[in-house]
Amino acid sequence: MAHVNCRVFYHDKCFDGACSAAIFRRFHSECIQAADGSDWRYSYQGLVHRAGSLFEESWFDARGENAIVDFKYSASPRLTWWFDHHLSAFMTEKDEATFQRGQTDGTETLRQFFDPTYTSCTSLIAHVASTKFGMDVAPLAELIHWADIVDGAKYESAKAAVEMAEPAMKLTMVIESAPDEDGESVSKKFIPLLTRMPLQQVLEQPFVQELLGPLMERHFAMLELMRERAVCERGVISFDITDRPTEGYNKFIPYYLFPEGTYNVGLSKSSFRTKVSVGTNPWTKKGAGELANIAAICERFGGGGHARVGAISFPVDKEEEARAAVREIVGELQG
Repeated sequence: MAHVNCRVFYHDKCFDGACSAAIFRRFHSECIQAADGSDWRYSYQGLVHRAGSLFEESWFDARGENAIVDFKYSASPRLTWWFDHHLSAFMTEKDEATFQRGQTDGTETLRQFFDPTYTSCTSLIAHVASTKFGMDVAPLAELIHWADIVDGAKYESAKAAVEMAEPAMKLTMVIESAPDEDGESVSKKFIPLLTRMPLQQVLEQPFVQELLGPLMERHFAMLELMRERAVCERGVISFDITDRPTEGYNKFIPYYLFPEGTYNVGLSKSSFRTKVSVGTNPWTKKGAGELANIAAICERFGGGGHARVGAISFPVDKEEEARAAVREIVGELQG
């Protein structure tokens, strides 16, 4: 029997991204592969927000199926499946019009799904798989539960988020922060495991344990660096760690250090971008009506995200442009 390829693109270095790819793989194999009897082969490619084009047409399989989960929409005619829950899901108005056309004429209503009311993309895929395709998602309840907690920042406290006692939180750190291996993201290794193993069992895998020790050391070093660098003025926490390049850090450290802060604006640098991270303290006492729309703020600078958290990517060598954006955003949030 000839095999058919399904290429799954997912938000790289993101717990919800990896979980979304895992639950999509299980959905596709149980509901699509089982129905048509084809020999499907799955491959994965992580996607990252960066300055410039996010997709290359050559990445999409010309004869099989292509899925994007937990990431921006592509108007490529080769796109088969799309699931996303970010407010900033479309790069251009033309892209959004293409998506809406497929919804209006009915050609994509059972293949492409967008709903920003979902806390995680994992829970969106689970809902669609269950209600529209009859999939039993009960075996994936733990995955869905923790994807909502991690992506929705629904931790009990900043202490719980930073001290990371739960397996899901340690896995989040490894998925988000582990260095690439031979140019490939380590997160790709997690996807087949997350489809079939409890999170504690995934954490116990030898390659995960090997990565975890050094990352925990780096995590606590980053905590001390933030303690030195971060300041909180008029309800806004800010910091600049561009001189200490990192592929990721625990985004709750600022609120752990400054629980009185309402917002956080951080400037960091990785191997491929200079990043401005903007967030809202999940434990703030302010009501929703008092809080700024972070996605809307980030969109003005070419970024995006959710109502309470977002980011902007600048080229690696554009630190001053990123700093100017930080100053403007901090001033706006303080006001």
